[in-house]
Amino acid sequence: MFRDFLTRLTQPEPAQLPDEDARLALTALLVRIAKSDNDYAPEEMARIDRITAARYGLSPFEAAGLRSQAEGLESEAPDTVRFTRAIKDAVAYEDRRAVVEALWSVVLADGERAEEEDALLRLVANLLGVNDRDSALARQKAARS
Repeated sequence: MFRDFLTRLTQPEPAQLPDEDARLALTALLVRIAKSDNDYAPEEMARIDRITAARYGLSPFEAAGLRSQAEGLESEAPDTVRFTRAIKDAVAYEDRRAVVEALWSVVLADGERAEEEDALLRLVANLLGVNDRDSALARQKAARS
């Protein structure tokens, strides 16, 4: 189902993603970080839905639908390094920086900061080209929300 999308995303010189595809790819990244500690908690799913609803102006039903699609994409997506690098090449920096904040929000949603989530988030932020300072500011902002 996502094969064509993933092929376009992982080409050597991917074009800028249309908004709808960028939403899906970035939401799949949120799902991947939530699953990284092998505990995909309902609080994390709800946080992903709230993030996407607020970020993209979606109804709760539409946000849950986007998350469901993103769960499918995440399961078919290549390893995190290739997937994240592909997103970096196809999504503007400001959107990637905002996604790092959303990723921190998901990591903190269940009240625990698992080592697996923390390590993956640091890797993902780096692969997305988001510098350490912006990632730290994003974490602080996410912790306050």
